[in-house]
Amino acid sequence: MIGQPAVIRAMTEDDIPAVDALEKAMFPVDAWPTEMFYDELRQRDTRSYYVAEDPDGTVIGYAGLMCVLPIADVQTIAVDSAHEGAGTGSRLLATLVDEAKQRGADDVLLEVRADNPRAQRLYRWFGFEQIHVRPRYYRDGADALIMRLELSTWEGAPVRESNPCEGRPMNRTEPLVLGIESSCDETGVGIVRGDTLLTNAVSSSMEEHVRFGGVIPEIASRAHLDAFVPTLRQALDEAGVTLEDIDAIAVTSGPGLAGALMVGVCAAKALAVATGKPLYAINHLVAHVGVGVLDGGKLPENLGALLVSGGHTEILRVGSLTADVQLLGSTIDDAAGEAYDKVARILGLGYPGGPAIDRLARQGNPKAIRFPRGLTQPKYMGTAEAPGPHRYDWSFSGLKTAVARCVEQYEAAGQELPVADIAASFQEAVVDVITSKAVLACTEQGITNLLLGGGVAANSRLRELTAERCAAAGISLRVPPIRLCTDNGAMVAALGSQIVMAGGEPSGVDFTPDPSQPVTSIQLPAA
Repeated sequence: MIGQPAVIRAMTEDDIPAVDALEKAMFPVDAWPTEMFYDELRQRDTRSYYVAEDPDGTVIGYAGLMCVLPIADVQTIAVDSAHEGAGTGSRLLATLVDEAKQRGADDVLLEVRADNPRAQRLYRWFGFEQIHVRPRYYRDGADALIMRLELSTWEGAPVRESNPCEGRPMNRTEPLVLGIESSCDETGVGIVRGDTLLTNAVSSSMEEHVRFGGVIPEIASRAHLDAFVPTLRQALDEAGVTLEDIDAIAVTSGPGLAGALMVGVCAAKALAVATGKPLYAINHLVAHVGVGVLDGGKLPENLGALLVSGGHTEILRVGSLTADVQLLGSTIDDAAGEAYDKVARILGLGYPGGPAIDRLARQGNPKAIRFPRGLTQPKYMGTAEAPGPHRYDWSFSGLKTAVARCVEQYEAAGQELPVADIAASFQEAVVDVITSKAVLACTEQGITNLLLGGGVAANSRLRELTAERCAAAGISLRVPPIRLCTDNGAMVAALGSQIVMAGGEPSGVDFTPDPSQPVTSIQLPAA
């Protein structure tokens, strides 16, 4: 699995078929003849060869050293391209350099293609310096750079700090950040550079939950285990980068399903440990706001965020995306998305309920049935001068019960169920109370810009009524593309990138995921 460190051991003749195949794949023009590996292994007095194995025993890298005192020469070093960026190459090189010092060499020499800057950065990070150029050394005409490491100052492999292999300080101007999301049933891996989206790979396990009418946590967790590595590889391929290129890793630490969060967090920690990259533990809800920078750039001042999803319905004040987010109101029971799923099940529309009800509602009359708007009575609302206990809060549990009672009444009377009218009336009740309270919170709190996010932001009526009421109140509305509203790794990477650029310090690897992480906790600090 990507992220688990390779085992470095001495090469044997039994390894040569695998090494030979890797050699021909990595160096199609300059590959060594197979017999040459056998010859090298026979010269134990001056040669040392090693292989790197992944946990299932597959050879993924190899390296060789010739030592004729006082000089040692790196004969070859290669790592399978599918495993680049995990630190295997640097560990192989460190093994060769240690071997050269133990044999009593003064210097280590190596040759590297002049058109291979990544390898050159690795060697320079180790302390190698260029001493010569061999023009047109390789068969395709490329020059070779001759590099030397003086062993008198060698004290072991360099310590990996903020960015391994290249030895450069943290890029806080346009960091390349990999984001991992696994809070519910989507396995997401996104990569951004600064505030530019490079890729957003998502694997959903929704189909596995359909027959249950909702997300089953254990199934979601197992699906994340199966999907993570393929989704990670897809994201890296689409972005055209390797793990070595990444400046930082960000992962959803909460809120969400405990088991699902654990899978993503453990995967992120494994990657961070294996590659030496800094790790940031990110709040899922704030990430839904942070994704706005990928479609419109810098977020405006006086910003509020209305997040509507399967697990959350909240109105936030965003003083600073990376340092100051306040909760103004939230649902006290079911979230809007949960209400949609439960009502869809009552109406026999299947799972997920949101898209099904949204489609059917277009055929119905939203005024056919007056369903209740929860927490809108005076005792809950109060006034602007004396706010009630739930002025900006929502409740959808009573609405769900009202729909169930309505259906029971039609069935008891033997009447045909007006499914489209019920769906339209239910949806109108949901979006009416959501938008009215959100706009109320904005006007009373001096918020002039609103971002609408979360999976339910894909709902056509919610988008329509939010835009209408914001315009009437003089509030500017920003809605990210639908693909960025649902749970995804891009939003996690986007928030992580903003924190890096703001000078935020990594969370380290000692944190634990928090299924109830409050929105005010934008990032979990280092333990």
